[in-house]
Amino acid sequence: MNGGPSGFNNAPVTRTFIIASALFTIFFGIQGRSIKLGLSYQDVIVKLRFWKLVMSVFAFSSTPELMFGLFLLYYFRVFERQIGSNKYSVFILFSIISSLLFEVLAISLLKDPAANLVTSGPYGLLFASFVPFFFDIPVSTRFRVFGVRFSDKSFIYLAGLQLLLSSWRRSILPGICGILAGSLYRLNVFGIRKAKFPEFISSFFSRLSLPSAGNPPAAPNRDVRGNMPSFMSRPVERNYPSAPSATEPPEDAIATLVSMGFDRNSARQALVQARNDVNIATNILLESQSH
Repeated sequence: MNGGPSGFNNAPVTRTFIIASALFTIFFGIQGRSIKLGLSYQDVIVKLRFWKLVMSVFAFSSTPELMFGLFLLYYFRVFERQIGSNKYSVFILFSIISSLLFEVLAISLLKDPAANLVTSGPYGLLFASFVPFFFDIPVSTRFRVFGVRFSDKSFIYLAGLQLLLSSWRRSILPGICGILAGSLYRLNVFGIRKAKFPEFISSFFSRLSLPSAGNPPAAPNRDVRGNMPSFMSRPVERNYPSAPSATEPPEDAIATLVSMGFDRNSARQALVQARNDVNIATNILLESQSH
């Protein structure tokens, strides 16, 4: 099991979030302020340092947390491919806001002015993503190591466990808040799973993101006559058969849908129906499952 084809195909929002998280972590790390980004009762309740709430969403407090966090963010791009960039943006915003509210509530209840209770980093989004990961991503392989049964999902759970325990109590609290936020999203509180941003907001991420690494853009159609003298570039009738319509989906598109848990044959048929548009094919498959 993997997150689908390598790179950030059909995952511009994930790519933007990963870049932002890495840049903020490096910036505060160079300044030696990463450890001070954690939230405390003094910051949130007494001094009202709201900028810390914003920064704690992106910047990790240590390099190991950054490595495990970016790995999980990169894997969970499968959900953006599954529900589309627009709805995934809503999921990110809902998870972050909900988990922050739970964290502030926990801090206010514990009332420990001396303790830095919550570590920084996108724990809310990461652990909210474990909820659909548990329920919606199927196990594709199982194996044994020294008599202990594992599945291909075990590595993701182990990475999450490492991140959850990275700062002990300071990381467990935001992890639990993230799981609660993901559960609320799955329960469709306030009809959140049907919410969408205006199209211009979701398309902004596509324009903002850099080209996907490992997935070079398709070469533009070139006119082979471009290197010929102009007098030779007159249209020439050809008797070649017209190129067939894109009825046979590419393997990477089929692999993307299979990685989401769909049957290979159903994925192929949906892509044919959607003219190889992965997002439209995903909607077709989801609608067919809901009937």
